[in-house]
Amino acid sequence: MPAKRNPNQLAVGRQPGAGTPSYARAVLDGLTAPENRSVVTAVGLFAAGVAFLHSSWSEILLPPV
Repeated sequence: MPAKRNPNQLAVGRQPGAGTPSYARAVLDGLTAPENRSVVTAVGLFAAGVAFLHSSWSEILLPPV
């Protein structure tokens, strides 16, 4: 008679979490990849510029009256 299988026991050779990466991990790996560094930097600087121009700090760019 074969031994009963315990459903809580991992199969031999399987590592927990060794499956396909999650969506968040895939996005993070894509953003931190060296070939995407220039695009990520450009998008970040553009977002910082838009945030600055939208804030009250953009008034320092106006000439004095």
